[in-house]
Amino acid sequence: MKKVKISAVSYANTYPFLYGIEELLNSDTYTLSLDVPSECARKLQHNEVDLGLIPVAMIPAIDNAEIISDYCIGADGPVKTVLLMSKTPLEKIKTVYLDTDSRSSAQLLKILAREHWKTNWIYKELPDGFAANNEIESILLIGDKTQKPLPYTYIYDLAEVWKEFTGKPFVFAAWVANKKLDPTFVNKFNEAINYGLNNIDNSIIKYNHSHDYDLGEYLNKYISYKFTEEKKIALKLYLGFIK
Repeated sequence: MKKVKISAVSYANTYPFLYGIEELLNSDTYTLSLDVPSECARKLQHNEVDLGLIPVAMIPAIDNAEIISDYCIGADGPVKTVLLMSKTPLEKIKTVYLDTDSRSSAQLLKILAREHWKTNWIYKELPDGFAANNEIESILLIGDKTQKPLPYTYIYDLAEVWKEFTGKPFVFAAWVANKKLDPTFVNKFNEAINYGLNNIDNSIIKYNHSHDYDLGEYLNKYISYKFTEEKKIALKLYLGFIK
């Protein structure tokens, strides 16, 4: 069987997935690259990989896209790592600089601004070296970067706001294939992901080299991994909001 090329997100919330894949899947059946979410999506879109953990906003852009896993990166309430951070209160924000690593999070912010907060902000791309740029008053930041000390007083957790707005959980990323995969591989893949989620502590021990926050609490309390029926409904609602 031809090796399945996989692109996975390099953030801490993927550690259990990586652990399961590397511990349980036969290395002769796959190759694995670690990328930021937007690069996972680009690789899948351009057929450089067969399977990717991609921002859900990109699913409509993938030919023959199929969610093949029972697991995802989601949240049912606060997620802690997808944050609107501002030096001014919500009602005084004029421009928000967007982290380009995940289109799903950027689209989520735009949906909440338009549909929930009823505001019309200007959006710009977050530049390199943003932490040293004192002129940036409001940013959307995702991933491990959100846990570093930053000079922002007002913090809005987007998954928490989405829950308040819709009453639903949120799906940030899903395992998406761009072609039909061998059913045996898909079954083994799901077994591997489930194995990793049953060994979160071991995944932290294996991959946690530089994080200075409580990863055990984060992965167990803030990330909701099962791709439930409620999440499928929420994903359809989210995709319907995208304009």
